[in-house]
Amino acid sequence: MKPVEEIGEVDAATFEAEHRPLYQPLVIRGLARHWPVVEHGQRSAQQALDHVTQFDNGQPTDVMLAPQSERGRFFYSPDMRGFNFRREKLSLTDLARHLREIADSAEPIGIYAGATAMESHLPGFAQANPLPLIAGMEATPRIWVGNATQVATHFDLSDNIAVVAVGQRRFTLFPPEATSSLYVGPLNITLAGQPVSMVDPLNPDLENYPDYAKALELGQFADLEPGDAIFIPTLWWHHVAAQAPINIMVNYWHNDAVRGGGFIALVHAMLAIRDLPIRQRKAWRAWFEHFVFGEGAPDVAAHLPSHAQGVNGSASPSRDEQIRRFVVQALSSN
Repeated sequence: MKPVEEIGEVDAATFEAEHRPLYQPLVIRGLARHWPVVEHGQRSAQQALDHVTQFDNGQPTDVMLAPQSERGRFFYSPDMRGFNFRREKLSLTDLARHLREIADSAEPIGIYAGATAMESHLPGFAQANPLPLIAGMEATPRIWVGNATQVATHFDLSDNIAVVAVGQRRFTLFPPEATSSLYVGPLNITLAGQPVSMVDPLNPDLENYPDYAKALELGQFADLEPGDAIFIPTLWWHHVAAQAPINIMVNYWHNDAVRGGGFIALVHAMLAIRDLPIRQRKAWRAWFEHFVFGEGAPDVAAHLPSHAQGVNGSASPSRDEQIRRFVVQALSSN
């Protein structure tokens, strides 16, 4: 594995022009080093929690808890009939209180609240800890608060900028082309949203998952300190390991996939195409190459008058609405 590329602080225009188009993860050191929550955390994690909870309006959020035996790894149960954790509802203030109580425990339970929207739970926090880089991205600031826990290797359907505010986190990342070597779990029965890899990057079982070695050849890693940020492009797999007794992270998903994006199309293709005879699958591959993946795909309807292009036409709100209606009608007819 190689380290993720790093840069210093960057403005939004430079990021959009020079870095986002590369479709590679990127560490931005010190991007949020002047945040009040970061400065409080440099003095003590307790002060950082106080800074967070002063904005808490008391609304409960989803909290995940795993027993001590799982050592912070949230995953499936051994028989794959359930999960190794449970969910509860707590306010962030109550979560902070519990984190303080177990901070010095040698074998604490794993506990964290993930992706809690600040607007609904911490009004004012994002304004007190602003990130100019995300201006214009229409991103929703979200906060992650917990102890030394792992988020299993997964992907997102949107671009992500994540900022470590308190504690340390190691990110282990794999490009989309590593998917075939990651031993992906169920697509529809997931831990917290997206499908995950069945391999534990912190203790890979190469006997049961031998092709994971190929993924490691493509992998990248990054160790982030308070104030550091990382950009993770859509569909890049990433495992996140928080390493301190108290950790706070803020993330900004943006460029969200509309209505599930390509993932829903993938699942439907499994139903409609994957089980066909091989010659038919090859035939459909030619169609997909022409209409979807080929360099000329955006112009496949150029030979037709604009009023007759229909769902074949170039991207536009009216074209998109035609596609949605066509798909809904086709699925409803069955």
